[in-house]
Amino acid sequence: MTDDSRVLEVPVSAALPTLTAPGRPGVRTLPGVYAPQHDTLLLLRALARETVLPGSDVIDLGTGSGLLAVAAARRGAHVTAVDVGRRAVLTARLNARLARQRVTVHRGDLADPVPGRTYDLVLSNPPYVPSPLGPPPRRGNARAWDAGHDGRAVVDRICDAAPYLLRRAGVLLMVHSELTGTEETLRRLSLGGLKAAVSDTADVPFGPVLLSRLSWLRGRGLLGEHTDKEKLVVIRAEQP
Repeated sequence: MTDDSRVLEVPVSAALPTLTAPGRPGVRTLPGVYAPQHDTLLLLRALARETVLPGSDVIDLGTGSGLLAVAAARRGAHVTAVDVGRRAVLTARLNARLARQRVTVHRGDLADPVPGRTYDLVLSNPPYVPSPLGPPPRRGNARAWDAGHDGRAVVDRICDAAPYLLRRAGVLLMVHSELTGTEETLRRLSLGGLKAAVSDTADVPFGPVLLSRLSWLRGRGLLGEHTDKEKLVVIRAEQP
């Protein structure tokens, strides 16, 4: 996670070099906006494996920098991106413009700005980090990662909304940490009638937020004493 006060330009191949073609321009993030990191790039890799037909409808929930939305737009999709943060909305619009891609960006909570719409593909890199501080923050940089004591404050809402957002044969791609509870995510999506599975994983070094919480996480039994990496998972769920 980043907590930089400058405008950042991050090469999209920085964390996982195999995900993007050499020379691909980076994305810019305004202060307080979550910059693309291992989780974003893992989801980008999952997106690259999906069939995205020209003209298909895609929504990116919690778009942040807009990197995923722009990647889908490059493949000819009609892309909607949503974020609760004003600066994230501005950042996503900026990156879409720099990439010369058409992305409609709304400010709001998950899919609230586009009620009643359904999609061929739903993307999300939601806040998912368990926090000792209680309910998710309403403002500040930590809103991009803190998600309550179990890390599921937003993940559960996406799981519950997915059956109503996806068209027939539509797909949800969502990334989160194994600390958040992979089996619970799969269970919840399955209860909604979706066919859900883990489609990709990656072990990545702890970032500064998790490093600051190691004792708390270990005390809750979420991390072993000798665990030195975080496992990220991409959940793929399909509407029958």
